[in-house]
Amino acid sequence: MENNIIRCSWCTSSDLYKKYHDEEWGVPVYDDPTLFEFLILETFQAGLSWITILNKRENFRNAFDQFDYKKIARYSEDKIEDLMQNTGIIRNKLKIKAAVSNAQAFIKVQEEFGTFSDYIWKYTNGKPIINNPKTSKEVPATTPLSDEISKDLKKRGFKFVGSTVIYAHMQATGMVNDHAEDCWTRTT
Repeated sequence: MENNIIRCSWCTSSDLYKKYHDEEWGVPVYDDPTLFEFLILETFQAGLSWITILNKRENFRNAFDQFDYKKIARYSEDKIEDLMQNTGIIRNKLKIKAAVSNAQAFIKVQEEFGTFSDYIWKYTNGKPIINNPKTSKEVPATTPLSDEISKDLKKRGFKFVGSTVIYAHMQATGMVNDHAEDCWTRTT
């Protein structure tokens, strides 16, 4: 039966990719801890493939205290240096420091809006944008909305949140649904 399932073309190279596609990508996420996890993972992905990040996801969880943004916001220079020695994650000092500053900015957004979820989902009125691409090739890397969110996040002190990263975050957290027309998830 598995062989008869049609998925978006980008996810067919590994079982991990298929599982992520089938169970997470495009599924609306409204809880702050998961939104933060995806934000951090997407920022580390900048310039890399998503499968690289998925393969290291558990290592990231362990290295970054299960993505506890309150803890990450308080990381010291010593902790950052420890992370730089961790071969299980992407050891980019700018991205590691960005994770810390993004955790701090994330908390400020929560203080202003009640939750990060309330802040981010206001851009779509709390509902996913359902796109109807015929194929994965028709899916854009950015949109005017991801440009707008990126600009606002940068103004709020977030780092590594360019429009491409933000659009990928929107896809990952179900703010947009870009599953191809013939993908099995379109029918569920």
